[in-house]
Amino acid sequence: MSKLAMVTGISGQDGAYLARLLLEKGYRVVGAMRRNSSTTLGRLAELGIEQDVEITDFELLEDSNIRRTIERLKPDEIYNLAAQSFVGSSFEQPLYTAEVDACGVTRLLEAIRAVGSTSIRFYQASTSEMFGKVHETPQRETTPFHPRSPYGVAKLYAHWITVNYRESYGMHATSGILFNHESPLRGREFVTRKITLALSRVKHGKLDAVEVGNLDAKRDWGFAGDYVEGMWRMLQQDTAGDYVLATGETHPVREFLTLAGAALGFDLVFEGSGVAERAIDRKSGKVVARVNEKFFRPAEVDLLLGDPAKAEKTLGWTRKLGFRDLVTAMAEADDRRVSTGQLSF
Repeated sequence: MSKLAMVTGISGQDGAYLARLLLEKGYRVVGAMRRNSSTTLGRLAELGIEQDVEITDFELLEDSNIRRTIERLKPDEIYNLAAQSFVGSSFEQPLYTAEVDACGVTRLLEAIRAVGSTSIRFYQASTSEMFGKVHETPQRETTPFHPRSPYGVAKLYAHWITVNYRESYGMHATSGILFNHESPLRGREFVTRKITLALSRVKHGKLDAVEVGNLDAKRDWGFAGDYVEGMWRMLQQDTAGDYVLATGETHPVREFLTLAGAALGFDLVFEGSGVAERAIDRKSGKVVARVNEKFFRPAEVDLLLGDPAKAEKTLGWTRKLGFRDLVTAMAEADDRRVSTGQLSF
């Protein structure tokens, strides 16, 4: 019989790519997601797997629903990708972020323990935002944490509670500490997708200019499709553990903006500094991007750079899509969506 994987957050970027990977490997895939009138399965549809994934109602704030779902499905693997995942929103909604991203994970782990199944393998989506104000570069599994946002703090609790259940109850519970990973399926609220979508709109005359925050912030950006394979590989190990997934390269937001612009036909040059900095297209002389301080974080994370050596050695994990090709793919996808008017997410 094929394995059954339960994936929370399946309507998101990672959920869609992971679902496709699992289906290709012969899994039965159940997407566990909260009932919401605005929820879209557009990402699954874009990958052509919408009809292949089963959907079940699931709420991370409701203990009884979590337990009944696990008892009914009896999954072999659970991938917890659900979260309030936008760092900016966590400053405005710190309590909700904690309930979903921190307490929700505890509810899941406690339900697995209560069901009494030692065979369920659990994956927790941790994040490089836990490193925050970094204590060493690059960051690895042993690097001290210093989160700089309510999101990072909530995720850090979830990370440590996963470790605690693994050590206390012998559960196969693993945390993947993933650095920024992007794709054409990224949500519009994230700076990378915000840039590619807004620049596409500028190109087609539907927007004057894109407004961004800190252009000097540096991130370790990889391709989400590569990272979900790392998730799957983690749960195939005989022993659970924690793994960093990263590229080992860092790039500033300014570089992402420049490459996205080039993919869309812009030749950007930057003028000014700080909040007065602007990106101007050499060809037309038009300002296509400007800094707006309202997008600055109350506590900024200036540099994130991961060391994926453990994942590469232990899991045999490799990356296939480089940074420049990733940016180009995202820009070209949004160019097509804007030109055809097909923007489902």
